[in-house]
Amino acid sequence: MTPQEYGLATFRSGAEPPRAGLAIGERIAALDDLVRTCPSSSHERLAGKSVLDLLQDWNSALEAADNLRAALTETVVQDHFRAFSDIAICPPVDLPRQVFCTGANYRKHVVDLTLDMGVGPEGLDAAGLRRWAENMMDERAATGEPYAFTKPVSTIAGAYDALILPPLDEKPDWELELGVIIGQGGRNISRADAMSHVAGYAIVNDVTSRSLIGRTDYRQLGTDWLRAKGQPGFLPFGPVLVPAQFVSNPYDLHLKLSLNGDVMQDEDAADMIFDIRRQIEYISRYARLMPGDLICTGSPAGNGTHYNRFLKPGDLMVGEITGLGRQAIRCVATGSARPANG
Repeated sequence: MTPQEYGLATFRSGAEPPRAGLAIGERIAALDDLVRTCPSSSHERLAGKSVLDLLQDWNSALEAADNLRAALTETVVQDHFRAFSDIAICPPVDLPRQVFCTGANYRKHVVDLTLDMGVGPEGLDAAGLRRWAENMMDERAATGEPYAFTKPVSTIAGAYDALILPPLDEKPDWELELGVIIGQGGRNISRADAMSHVAGYAIVNDVTSRSLIGRTDYRQLGTDWLRAKGQPGFLPFGPVLVPAQFVSNPYDLHLKLSLNGDVMQDEDAADMIFDIRRQIEYISRYARLMPGDLICTGSPAGNGTHYNRFLKPGDLMVGEITGLGRQAIRCVATGSARPANG
């Protein structure tokens, strides 16, 4: 039997603590409530668990969630599921223990940045510089390795939380990305086995202060990802974790981010230079992956740097990825409150 599609999410109602939920479209119900309504020894494995808890024994949890989804009747859905807009949606894994990001991982994005910044051999016109950058990316894909770094878990926010912006001179920028959630950890994971370690997928936005990336006090240090990418709220995550079984080919997924209704990013995940298998292989060579860890797989073209347009108070970012839902992030000035579902 083919499992019926659903997502796992975490939500909060009023002053209650966060609860794990099962989401269908943009409606959600607490797993504990559904387990009581649809009693079964299989469903009991979901009771009293957070999404992070479920990821510690993912295969068992996935089987139980599939069985629970199949047991839901229209009456149960009508009686127990609430709209996302009626509650506060938290990050689906609240919180992962580790966050890894893969930088400069979309071919067109890196080529565009090369042209935007005018970086390359002297004497080339725009067409020549583009050819040089494209050849460099092809060579990197063939012989290079992913460029990975970590991001503090304190950056994580919900899919509808407001983003408190740093000052405009930090050039806050958006980076809509495909997030990969690990369901089975390990070290030195082979490329051939890598996808069996993936629990599911989610939307992430790797917000970045562009002017803080490069160190100017001691240039030999190079980049400073802590201050550029590590500020609170700089990683909207969710709204849901969609199990990998519902994503037949992650490279067919389409990523689109609009800013105040204008489409800025609009690209397929197939433009990745290093695919998910190679990222997992590389990261696990140097760090131990754990269930629930989040990998942000890189940003497609169309960041604020390309448009010379950075985030300002009042901006609304809407991020969408095929089958993974949507984020809606309102930008507010420093010192403003961070309302849930803003």
